[in-house]
Amino acid sequence: MISRIRGKLVARGVDGVEIATAGGVVYEIAVPLTVAERLPPLGEEMELRTVYVVREDHAALYGFLEVGERLLFQRLLGASGVGGKVALAMLSTYSAPRLARVLAERDVGALVQVPGIGKKKAEKLVVELADRVGDLPLDGTEPLGTVGSAQAAVRALVALGMSFAEAEGAVRGVLEDGALTDTNELVRRALARA
Repeated sequence: MISRIRGKLVARGVDGVEIATAGGVVYEIAVPLTVAERLPPLGEEMELRTVYVVREDHAALYGFLEVGERLLFQRLLGASGVGGKVALAMLSTYSAPRLARVLAERDVGALVQVPGIGKKKAEKLVVELADRVGDLPLDGTEPLGTVGSAQAAVRALVALGMSFAEAEGAVRGVLEDGALTDTNELVRRALARA
């Protein structure tokens, strides 16, 4: 099992990142938007905590900066009907502490904001996961309304008429050029790419 990858960040893409290890191996790793916006600039050393998911038709490596993010992702995968793509969308829509609160508080309305999750699936997820997220080592100090600049930019683009997938792809594209902290600038550049 691959639990961590340490190396140089050599590429940022719409679907994830590439990290080159000291041994010369380059790993392609899918990361949620909430992680992508916190990554260092290209060329810097970094470490991701990883989850290797093998399915019948494909295998993928998912990366996270914090232990709690990785544990939450693994718990999400344990729920029926949740694969890597849906779990990644959940952690791209909400930060790990916020998503854990959404599940613990059985907030179906917040879960249906995640692409690929309808009302029935959201109701099923809160039943399965509400009691399984309380022990996670997450920083619970994040105010309820706080979102990262990338998340806020995606929401703004969706409000302007883009689909979630288009908005997330546009914001990830902007983040490829380097981390930005200003939401307005992210929205401006994402709109210019569209």
